Amino acid sequence: MFKYNSPKLTAVRLQDGFLAPRQRTNAKVTIPAAVQQCRETGRIDAFLLQWRPGMPRKPHIFWDSDFAKVLEGMALQLLVTSDASLAAALDEYVDLVISAQQPDGYLNTYFTQVEPEKRWQKLFCNHELYCAGHLMEAAVAHFQATGQRKFLDCLCRYADYIGTVFGPGPGQKKGYPGHEEIELALCKLYDTTGEKRYLDLAEFFVRERGQEPNYFHVEEGVAADHLPAMQAHRPVAEQHTAEGHAVRAVYLYSAMADLAARTGDQVLLARCEEIWSNITEKRMYLTGGIGSTPIGERFTLDYHLPQDGYAESCAAMGLVFFTRRMLNLTGKRQYADVLEQILYNGALSGISLAGDRFFYVNRLESGSDTWERGDTFAKDRRPWFSCSCCPTSFCRFMPQLATFCWSWAEQELRLEIPAAGQATFCNCQVEVQSQYPYDGTIRVIFHGQEQFTFSCRIPGWCPRFAVALNGKYQYQNTILQENGYLSWNRLWQDGEVLEITLDMPVAFVRADWRVSACRGAVAIRRGPLVYAVEGLDNAADPGALVLDLKSPWQPEPVPGLPEGTLGLRGQGWQECLPQDRGLYFIDSPQWEPASILAVPYALWQNRGDTRMSVWLRSGNECCPDQAGRDRFI
Repeated sequence: MFKYNSPKLTAVRLQDGFLAPRQRTNAKVTIPAAVQQCRETGRIDAFLLQWRPGMPRKPHIFWDSDFAKVLEGMALQLLVTSDASLAAALDEYVDLVISAQQPDGYLNTYFTQVEPEKRWQKLFCNHELYCAGHLMEAAVAHFQATGQRKFLDCLCRYADYIGTVFGPGPGQKKGYPGHEEIELALCKLYDTTGEKRYLDLAEFFVRERGQEPNYFHVEEGVAADHLPAMQAHRPVAEQHTAEGHAVRAVYLYSAMADLAARTGDQVLLARCEEIWSNITEKRMYLTGGIGSTPIGERFTLDYHLPQDGYAESCAAMGLVFFTRRMLNLTGKRQYADVLEQILYNGALSGISLAGDRFFYVNRLESGSDTWERGDTFAKDRRPWFSCSCCPTSFCRFMPQLATFCWSWAEQELRLEIPAAGQATFCNCQVEVQSQYPYDGTIRVIFHGQEQFTFSCRIPGWCPRFAVALNGKYQYQNTILQENGYLSWNRLWQDGEVLEITLDMPVAFVRADWRVSACRGAVAIRRGPLVYAVEGLDNAADPGALVLDLKSPWQPEPVPGLPEGTLGLRGQGWQECLPQDRGLYFIDSPQWEPASILAVPYALWQNRGDTRMSVWLRSGNECCPDQAGRDRFI
């Protein structure tokens, strides 16, 4: 039922200056750093099954998932670039994980060593099925990278055991995971092995969720008002809004999309479309972040988007995965637009350029009044967390970046994000040359002769574009299809060049008035990039600055950031605070002219601790000219 498919990692490559360096850093820095942290904290040694009561580094209920994501990242990275030492390390760790499997197929370090008598109890919070899902994803990636079946067979055995415990049959538990993940992993296991029992088990977990009698409420004593936190308040076919823990939610919705694609279920597809629209139209930050509060790391209400809110890194990556599935299912541009929005802003903001420090929370505002609560709610990036789901998620997210840039069907290749790189399609190699996302000039060069349809997305943010084929001007705003793509069905010849120019004006974005945190403020956007104002580039705290929307805003290199990084320079005003002014006052503010530099939000806090804001007051509303200020005297 998928209209389009994501390309295989071996068929696409990045060669740009924005995404490709992050991918290389993942191999050189992020994965080794995560492995070291897993070793130092006991996550690796836990698979030795040597822990006993009273010993240090007691295993935790979600440790297995952390290491599984690192293993998945290692395997996916091998599909991007061959690395003998990485392959050898992966093989060693895979053997270690396999050695921890129990005779009945069970594989969990915590409940094997710490509380074996509590296996499959308190599903709503104990993460057993969640850990199993991440191990399954790692096993599938390992098989794809190496062709070896040992890890895959191990996890198939675990899945088969789980299938005897859970299901609709006599004596089976009618439960499902509190933290979704195994559902989408089972779909991957089905795709890899062709064994329909894995798809059936995934479908059971998804469809049993929220059914009456409610398993969490009746069997495990979860209060009814807490069920929305786990998306278990009603059956998924009756859910219409995004609820609860944001990461759990988007993993569930990804699994629903997977099932809709594999079973043809139109009701599930409709729910996915409806929930995705609720997220992106009413519950998503401009940067693509989701989850408005640290209380339950969850969605709250429509338009409740406090600027110092949560927006967990894992949630942004999870929304990319959900959105990618919806793009494949429907082929609609709106999904590619949002995927790009998340990728270039709220996802990559979670990891430093150096690749070894991370944000758990991705605020849109950070200042002197920002409250830090523990390591996960810190104002600066940290090397690790007490709950380190985010650093390990980046290990597996970064190798996949190139796959988000392309889609293809049997006879159509689509360029979703024009990052410089290449794709091999049929017998043709398609090369993209660009300085995206800082420049909208794109050259697509075809190497080889092949008949197929080539399509290119014109982003929703782009007001004008121009096209030339082999140097001959063709179209300007005349052939854009209803789906938002330009398409050519032809016999492509070796050396042909398609040039597409996307206009990238600076735009000042406003929020719906119902987003109370953004009233009277604007955000700066150019192309796919949302910009932030940092204190270290400007003479005043970002909160004291007011933007002049009528002044010309021009791209400008940013000192201390990678070569080619462009900020935006414009004019505005700085609000001056008299020393004797109190907390509240009736006098008119005093203003001084200010030159203001904004940097890509995804790159903020890479040059030292600083204050930052995405949304700022606009001068044309709150800082009129001098005559206007005095007109009521």
